[in-house]
Amino acid sequence: MSFDVYDDYEQGERVQQWLRKNGVSILVGIVLGLVLIFGWQQWKSHRAGHEQAAAGEYSALQAAVAQNKTNEIDVRTEGLLKDYSDTAWAVFAAGERAQRNLLAGQLDKVGGDLEWAKAHAKDETLQSLVELRIAQLKFAQGKAEEAIATVDAMKGKSFAAIAQELRGDALVKLGRHDDARKAYQAAIAAMGDSAPQRGVVQTKLDDLAVAGKQGA
Repeated sequence: MSFDVYDDYEQGERVQQWLRKNGVSILVGIVLGLVLIFGWQQWKSHRAGHEQAAAGEYSALQAAVAQNKTNEIDVRTEGLLKDYSDTAWAVFAAGERAQRNLLAGQLDKVGGDLEWAKAHAKDETLQSLVELRIAQLKFAQGKAEEAIATVDAMKGKSFAAIAQELRGDALVKLGRHDDARKAYQAAIAAMGDSAPQRGVVQTKLDDLAVAGKQGA
């Protein structure tokens, strides 16, 4: 029994000595660990709030677009690009402004927004969307070959149907009807049976067939 008590006592002394030597290091380690955990939780909370605020701004932007409030559209778009540049919502806003200017024929205003969106898009799907917009701009500027090159360089396949349709349009402009036919067929293959654009692409494909017969 005395031997067991002596062992327990000796072990206790050794533990106390070890704590005296290493106690400060252990305490510092615990404190640092708590700081890191707390900081990480704070960062996640801040990030969630930041994303939520950006989403709210984007929703307000969409409402302004629906009501055609030009001044508010401009202010909210600039706000998203300035204050929420690290979110997907800002990329959406830049891309949509570029699209509006493209449809309005203001091509000189499109390039800057698209380059900004490309530089800030972190997700592969977003990157593909921006690249598609750039290809559309190239096509609208009459740069069919550059449009094709941009489409061919797209990494993701999220917008394969739209990309192949655009590729077909560019190939038609270049007089490469056989290649255009293949692009339109690829576009249809990438669409669902009920896709709204399916009929439009099929019409383009049929027009190529008619043109081919007339040229024969």
